[in-house]
Amino acid sequence: MIIDIHGHYTTAHAQLGAWRDLQIAFAEGSGDAPDPAALRIGDDDIRETIEANQLRLMDERGSDITVFSPRASFMAHHIGDLAVSETWARICNDLCARVSELFPDRFLPGAMLPQSPGVAPETTVAELTRAVEELGAVTVNLNPDPSGGKWSAPALTDRSWYPVYEKLVEYEIPAMIHVSTSCKPVFHTTGDHYLNADTTAFMQLLKGDLFRDFPDLKLVIPHGGGAVPYHWGRFRGLAMALGKPELEEHLLGNVFFDTCVYHQPGIDLLTQVVPTDNILFASEMIGAVRDIDPRTGHHFDDTKRYVDATPNLDDAERAQVFATNARRVYPRLDRALTARGL
Repeated sequence: MIIDIHGHYTTAHAQLGAWRDLQIAFAEGSGDAPDPAALRIGDDDIRETIEANQLRLMDERGSDITVFSPRASFMAHHIGDLAVSETWARICNDLCARVSELFPDRFLPGAMLPQSPGVAPETTVAELTRAVEELGAVTVNLNPDPSGGKWSAPALTDRSWYPVYEKLVEYEIPAMIHVSTSCKPVFHTTGDHYLNADTTAFMQLLKGDLFRDFPDLKLVIPHGGGAVPYHWGRFRGLAMALGKPELEEHLLGNVFFDTCVYHQPGIDLLTQVVPTDNILFASEMIGAVRDIDPRTGHHFDDTKRYVDATPNLDDAERAQVFATNARRVYPRLDRALTARGL
């Protein structure tokens, strides 16, 4: 089995974007707040967007299951207030759950949280609870920078995040540390902002002692960990300078990396530097990079090819990356698959 733990509903029906445009206009002081009931996306609309896109590519590339969450760049927590984010999160989470209901053997839902700049993280717990208990979410995306590039939020190790972590541990679900759209033109959203955030999140965790308080908390840093594998020696040295244990002891019982790295040397480095137990297969398909690489003739985000080809994994280790690790890190995913006979 091949489990892709990082998929977003980037191909949702155009009605979703049109409704969001009205909500953004309202948040900016123009017009009334749109009614969620006015957004009508039928099952056939969802099937069309999935079958022609994600499902088609999953079949072509040999992926079996995708953990499917709302489009990360659409979370845009810096737009509007908490009420705007709460409404938007509920709509997007419901849509991803419907995808899972329509394609139960291929998708499991993830969820976004209704975060808002300057608002306590504990305000997201209600939607987290609903997403898990009512929608069957097996993970959530946690934005370490709801301000959209201003980095006004406390570090992930700050106690203000603890109510969220307590609920994650209670529900046995990991959080993917994933930022959203940058509001600053100097930062390209899916380029430097995403990868900067991955690196920043790792360094925040390195500087603190979060997992002393939450030994069972699991956090996934996407996009191969940003700059982390490339600068592993720097981070080891900084850990020593800060009086922290080796990274394996300090962080790797709780922190994991995915394979959303879009060239062979990148995957080779990731699998050489990071222990196999801490690598989870993912493609982010259809996501930030959608074109075909003219040097290979294959899509950049066909990451299975890179995992298959790396010399740093044997067959048993590939099985870990493709499925076993995900089932261990995502207990609710494992139980859902087991219940389906998978």
